[in-house]
Amino acid sequence: MVELTEIIDVHDNTRPHFNFDNSFARSLEGFFKHCQAEPAVAPKMLQFNHALAKELGLDPGALDSEAGLAIFSGNVVPEGSEPLAQAYAGHQFGGFSPQLGDGRALLLGEVIDTQQRRRDIQLKGSGRTPFSRGGDGKAGLGPVLREYLVGEGMHALGIPTTRALAAVTTGGDVYRESCLAGAVLTRVAASHIRVGTFEYGAACGDEAKVRALADYAIKRHYPETAAAENPYLAFFDAVTDAQAALVARWMSIGFIHGVMNTDNMTISGETIDYGPCAFMDNYAQGTVFSSIDQHGRYAYANQPVILTWNLTRLAETLVRFVDPDKDKAIEILTEKIQGIQSIYETCWLAGMRSKTGLSTEDPTDRDLINDLLEVMEKGHADFTLVFRRLSQTLRGDSNAVRQLFEEPVAFDAWSQRWQKRLEKDGVAAEATAQAMDRVNPIYIPRNHKVEEALAAANQQDIKPFKNLLEVLSHPFDEVEGKEAYTEPAPETKIPYRTFCGT
Repeated sequence: MVELTEIIDVHDNTRPHFNFDNSFARSLEGFFKHCQAEPAVAPKMLQFNHALAKELGLDPGALDSEAGLAIFSGNVVPEGSEPLAQAYAGHQFGGFSPQLGDGRALLLGEVIDTQQRRRDIQLKGSGRTPFSRGGDGKAGLGPVLREYLVGEGMHALGIPTTRALAAVTTGGDVYRESCLAGAVLTRVAASHIRVGTFEYGAACGDEAKVRALADYAIKRHYPETAAAENPYLAFFDAVTDAQAALVARWMSIGFIHGVMNTDNMTISGETIDYGPCAFMDNYAQGTVFSSIDQHGRYAYANQPVILTWNLTRLAETLVRFVDPDKDKAIEILTEKIQGIQSIYETCWLAGMRSKTGLSTEDPTDRDLINDLLEVMEKGHADFTLVFRRLSQTLRGDSNAVRQLFEEPVAFDAWSQRWQKRLEKDGVAAEATAQAMDRVNPIYIPRNHKVEEALAAANQQDIKPFKNLLEVLSHPFDEVEGKEAYTEPAPETKIPYRTFCGT
């Protein structure tokens, strides 16, 4: 197994100090290439995450400065950093690419945070790498701020995710459909190891390479599996559990990732890469926002299916390590794969029980919840607001949620069934309502509010972005005067579309 050394916390108040301990670079030669960021012409700090910096054991004052700006723009390599672009492969919309890699990202290194967790510090949008495949390796202001908003919003919702430490403009231009202001996001992750990283090792045909990666991932993310009778099978189980729980959480908030390629599925179980993501307003199973997902492969309702599909690709890379007998290994892994949907369903049902105030389990719960979703879809009701206002029914105000449905008769019938089911739990109505409000957000990154913030930022007005970020940091606490952040997008004949930003 790969050894991950611990580091001693060192404080230096005179300059930014990251205390890098770069285990990936030490341990996994062949899975990266060293490179440097491209200089930024005239960088400017737009947003710095003081709370996250403290969590990482960093000095916010030293980093929210000209010295920090130089690092986050890529103009200065901090002491101890070994900048590198990671290699990975991936199935993109079902088609396999044997070599992708970080085409616009640069891993500065790893730090040990205040909870003794190893975290990657990465620049995204810092210029070309050996894996850019003809691209410019840069990012526009809009995509950087979108990832900052949505990632931090997901974190506040309690959903495992990459985080944003800083967002800076570079002073240069980025050319896509139009000329955009260039920007760099400093991204923090448990790691950037993906299913596609394993696929890359397998595509190289180097068994030792894949084993080294698996040993490293076990040591870093799931050390408890190292002592299992079959560590690699236990590792697969652990990744499955983490990803099933993650996708179930996505589904519970109406989140649509938009590009669930294998290179966008982490081994850690964190949400990564927020390019074309979006949140549903009115509930509809087939909702697709991504402009590149023309056939709905990654539609809302398909996300659990893709979960299994992607994990099957991971299983394929582990066959040789699960059992020396290839046929037996395939049989073992096939059985595991066949159980993924059951694991997901258990996670999903537990989450939906919480959203509907159910504190016990009943065989009828699944049908009850699915029937609500059907009523919501037929009634063109807003996903977030239905669940948030459902608690008001228990406080004597049934109209708060009824008015969200075009024809509330079907909802009324469902509500009667639901309240009878709640009676079985024997919990006081107000206690149930409070419990529901703790898991059903009032504020999410509404697509139109995100777009408003990004449009304003492109006009050099960062205030709407900062206001939205503040609202999203407390998603369950309703604040007077913030009603505009709860409202669905205005009706329009033009469907909302998202773009990956590359």
